[in-house]
Amino acid sequence: MNEIVIIGAGYTGMAATMSVAARVKGRDDVHVTLVNPQARFTERLRLHQVASGQNLADLEIPELLAGTGVEFVQGWVTAVDADAQTVRIDDEYTLRYDTLVYALGAVADAEAVPGVDEHAYTLNSAHDAELLAEQLDRLATGTVVVAGGGLTGIESAAEIAEQRPDLDVVLLSSEQPGAMMGPKARARLLAGLARLGVQVRASVDVVKVLPDAVALADGEILAAQAVLWTAGVRVSPLARATGLRVDERGRIVTDAALRSVSHPNVYAVGDAAAVQQRYGVLHGTCQSGIPTGVHAAASIARQLKGKQPKPFRFGYVHQPVSLGRHDAVIQFTRPDDTPGRFYLAGRWAVAYKETVSASPWKTYRLLKLLPAVGAVLWRRGGRSTR
Repeated sequence: MNEIVIIGAGYTGMAATMSVAARVKGRDDVHVTLVNPQARFTERLRLHQVASGQNLADLEIPELLAGTGVEFVQGWVTAVDADAQTVRIDDEYTLRYDTLVYALGAVADAEAVPGVDEHAYTLNSAHDAELLAEQLDRLATGTVVVAGGGLTGIESAAEIAEQRPDLDVVLLSSEQPGAMMGPKARARLLAGLARLGVQVRASVDVVKVLPDAVALADGEILAAQAVLWTAGVRVSPLARATGLRVDERGRIVTDAALRSVSHPNVYAVGDAAAVQQRYGVLHGTCQSGIPTGVHAAASIARQLKGKQPKPFRFGYVHQPVSLGRHDAVIQFTRPDDTPGRFYLAGRWAVAYKETVSASPWKTYRLLKLLPAVGAVLWRRGGRSTR
């Protein structure tokens, strides 16, 4: 029996799972196992909505897997032995694999600054977002600090400001929010934040998070009743301990087909992988991550047929950011993710953003039946955001 084990059921891991399941359906010599700590699928692209008090659909992974032949194992991956080809679950038992798809993703870097882990909230999971929502619900007035001027920080600050106009929302960033966009799109983004009452403070570094404040590099102490940390991400240290070759950030180094350069029976996808393209290494986004999952599935299917996997090629399309429920800015990009000439804003941008950030459940269901759907829908990031 050829054992395929996929660890991690985020956007990328689920795309890999559904695609590989469709491609091996009907084969009695292949067994696919998906491992994830929770049975509920986390829509990470919408966790800023959860943090502001909104509810998302309850999407259960086992329900989606019904009829695919995939075995779902709920548990934490506590170790991977790349030489022995085993995955340790909850420090209690192991799974053997012939092929491993490593899709554990990344989380907010709560270790970069003192006090973050103890006193700040993150959007690493639905539970984390719900904890922030509960804290905001307890506040009648006060200041909410969002640390980090990337897309997650921008969307979170805007969402909280729109849902809770009674609170002061301060967005702190080491650079100008929207710096990755062109000047016109960036100006429109900043205008949208200003309209919502978000106070933007750029060129500011947080050096410590306190129980009721943040300390800035210039010595200022900014009072805060809640702090959301979105400044930077880190991958799981698990890969470094597996024996797989990793880069300086702990991401698995892959060949052109997304296989580990040290252990070719391991495919690394999404944020956990250092994938080299002509313009550089892919940066961690859902837009680039989902295609890696689909490509890994196609490559596994090719190898099962005795064929060689094909190289992975990807080009970015857009940088979409929501500004609450009624505004958005979409910066269209060149394949290397540098800003292009065009951008979209306002109600048409909202419709665009809602489409590309929609729940992937319908697409995953299509992948059950039509593995080729992945190549069409995910090519060049056609259904993902970041």
